[in-house]
Amino acid sequence: MTDRWQLPDGRFVVPGNRWDLVPDDPPEPPEITVVVPYFEDQAGLDRLLAALSVQTHPHTRTQVVVADDGSAVPPSVVRWRGDLAVEVVHQENLGFRAAAARNLGAARADGDVLVFLDGDMVPAADHLTRISRLPAVLPDTLAGGRRRHADLAGWGTGRVRGWLTGSEDPPEDLTEPAWLADEYDRSGDLLRVHPRSYRYLISATLACTRELFDEIGGFDATMTGYGGEDWDLAYRAFAVAGAVLAHDPAAVVWHDGPDWAGRTADDPDRRDAKDLETLALARRIPEPAMRGHGGHYPTVDMTVRIDVTGHPVGAVALSVRSFLQTFDCRVQLVGDGAPGLTAAMADRQVTAGAVGPGVERLLVDVHRPVVVDGTTAQMVADMLEEDVGRLEIGDGAVVITSSRRHRRTDRWAARLGLDPEDLGSQLFPHRRHVDSGVRPVTGRPSLAAVFGGWADPETYLGHFRSS
Repeated sequence: MTDRWQLPDGRFVVPGNRWDLVPDDPPEPPEITVVVPYFEDQAGLDRLLAALSVQTHPHTRTQVVVADDGSAVPPSVVRWRGDLAVEVVHQENLGFRAAAARNLGAARADGDVLVFLDGDMVPAADHLTRISRLPAVLPDTLAGGRRRHADLAGWGTGRVRGWLTGSEDPPEDLTEPAWLADEYDRSGDLLRVHPRSYRYLISATLACTRELFDEIGGFDATMTGYGGEDWDLAYRAFAVAGAVLAHDPAAVVWHDGPDWAGRTADDPDRRDAKDLETLALARRIPEPAMRGHGGHYPTVDMTVRIDVTGHPVGAVALSVRSFLQTFDCRVQLVGDGAPGLTAAMADRQVTAGAVGPGVERLLVDVHRPVVVDGTTAQMVADMLEEDVGRLEIGDGAVVITSSRRHRRTDRWAARLGLDPEDLGSQLFPHRRHVDSGVRPVTGRPSLAAVFGGWADPETYLGHFRSS
């Protein structure tokens, strides 16, 4: 397997999540746009802009866009225009819409790398240099920095500048959230990823290329209320678009005040707000740790394409039911007779022909009717845990491809001048398994007999040669 590939513009593509394979620094500092969502906190914004005014990243390569979420009194940035290229964009006050505000700011961006900072953050003097490093050399990167906590009550801009440049004592350091620190330690700063790794990047400090941000559609502007939009964005970047996740512990930002968990975790109003956030995310993110099991949602975890050409109606119907019972999926019937069979099934999770991509993590091609079981489900779960790109089971009757492999391959194969299949197999592992729980549907099953219970479904199931 190739360690890395270099694009014509000098940047790199890596296999899996191996951000450690690229150079430490870009050949020259990137053009950065810092996007700051804002709502009626001028003192916090001034502290942030004071910190940006002493950054080690060249000011000539830094643009700052403050995205006002409908404040009664708009933010003032006039005093900072001698130090920073800063501008303000506004949206109407229709409630808490930080996601839409960030998109509004990104739409005004001129930079190649977008850096998102919450309005109550104070970035360390080298933050922009650190957080932009990986996106500048590895365009698949979604990078997060280290959020620390301090008591900044009463701190003015002069004192912030003095602290960051070493002439003032630092503020009182508050406790960092253990759930973040523990995961960064366990995963090697997200070098070793798993299906839930998207939960460890937060919008308080986040960076990616403009091209990756545009490809994934930015933040979900329909999300309102506090929190969750960062996990939604990180999920779509990682699980769907095949992004490389990274955490840079040296890219520090300081948050004014304690973490959410340190702000009266037993408060029932806060608990209800957090649960509403979870429900909003469960609609959007099909990863099981986010939504659990038993609900019906507009998004699914898997798209299954079954070729019905030349196969009996009963065999196809048993195959469709098997997948719907085993996985959080939708089924697309393709081939001769697909529209009529889809109409006869009248199942909202079954469509005829290809449907546009959603947020599913897996794309499954079924070349003949089969049934699957718990063994298959466990094999698929293992595939996701181990970041495998393709899994062939049932003598190749079922081919499962991760969206990560599909999208990253599609993004770079032509620009690297490589065959997509060859590149895909080098970007992510490709495996074939024997004992998969997949069995072919044989003969012409009688649906009346199977559904009515007077025929054993085993009568219509065979075995693949290798299983």
